[in-house]
Amino acid sequence: MNTDRIEREVSIEAPIERVWEALTKAESIGMWFGDGAAATIDLRVGGVMVINHGEHGTYPTLIVAVDPPRAFSYRWAGGYPGDLATEENSTLVEFTLRSTPDGTVLHLVESGFDALTLPTDRVATGGFESHSKGWTGVIAKFAQYVMGTDETPLVSSS
Repeated sequence: MNTDRIEREVSIEAPIERVWEALTKAESIGMWFGDGAAATIDLRVGGVMVINHGEHGTYPTLIVAVDPPRAFSYRWAGGYPGDLATEENSTLVEFTLRSTPDGTVLHLVESGFDALTLPTDRVATGGFESHSKGWTGVIAKFAQYVMGTDETPLVSSS
């Protein structure tokens, strides 16, 4: 079993521009990946996006690619809430969008788990198994959010 790389894909009945906006707009990020409060995002390579993931913590991610409306990626230090993501403490999260006759396909890859050393108390929430399960729900939530069928926050703010 590969424990270094997670891949997920979802088809979304929406144009690529709408999917891109939901993926990168502060208010949207706060809903599909956070506690409902707008994320902060400096949408450029080298910029920082801060996500409040409820009881799991706040995560300053480091943006590594912005190619509207096709690709967006960032480094995420899932085992180190509050710490800025670096190559040493994080995984790489990559979203790729592709237009289809029915809408958009979102492809997600999170990689780098094998090289990551996590604090013992963060393995359960910041490790491969947790993220593997989590992304399945997150991209389903994202698709529902984009299509307007679920506009509730992903996580509780308490």
